[in-house]
Amino acid sequence: MGITTCVFDAYGTLFDVAAAAREAARDSDSAQLKENWAALAEHWRLKQLQYSWLRAITDSHCDFWQVTQDGLDWALEKTGLDGDPALRQRMLDLYWQLSPYPEVAKMLAALKQGGLSTAILSNGSPAMLEGAVTSAGLADVLDDVLSVESIGIFKPDARVYDMVGERFGCAKDEVLFVSSNGWDAAAALGYGFNTVWVNRGGDPVDRLPWVPQVTASDLTGIPALAGV
Repeated sequence: MGITTCVFDAYGTLFDVAAAAREAARDSDSAQLKENWAALAEHWRLKQLQYSWLRAITDSHCDFWQVTQDGLDWALEKTGLDGDPALRQRMLDLYWQLSPYPEVAKMLAALKQGGLSTAILSNGSPAMLEGAVTSAGLADVLDDVLSVESIGIFKPDARVYDMVGERFGCAKDEVLFVSSNGWDAAAALGYGFNTVWVNRGGDPVDRLPWVPQVTASDLTGIPALAGV
């Protein structure tokens, strides 16, 4: 069967997760923040993911906004930027309106024009995702935004990927799943989806039982891979 449904991870895939730290540093007079914003962004994202995995395997779910705050607090302390409530709040406010990558809107529009269903499948809470999608102006090129909060467990649990078929009535092999997380793309392949890993940073392939079928440096080629 051909691809009927294109599904995207949100954070790091459609939305630039480094944007909050970068914009906070740009607008700040703090030399320490300007010097360390990239490390802050990296630590924040890593802890955000690690805490989601740990909560999943220990059956201690909370919504992704709590995980995001916990990850930021760790990252601020790690980089010596803790103790500044205004900076913390500024970072959190910026996370609700992360910038999409430059090619996102055109890519999603091409998929819609080609007759495919499009969706986000994310660990993000519904409110977080609504804020990001609205801020980026992407609501008209997405058929749905699926959050793990409806089932109460984070990726890569198979029940998360089940949500796609339940929503769109499609077979697994009709889905093209796209993620900037190599582990997410790999797990989705093991689940039965066709997968693309968007490896913007040129990272090594994760040592997992599955390897994403396609690795791309950005999202520009997704319509062609989907057959439109």
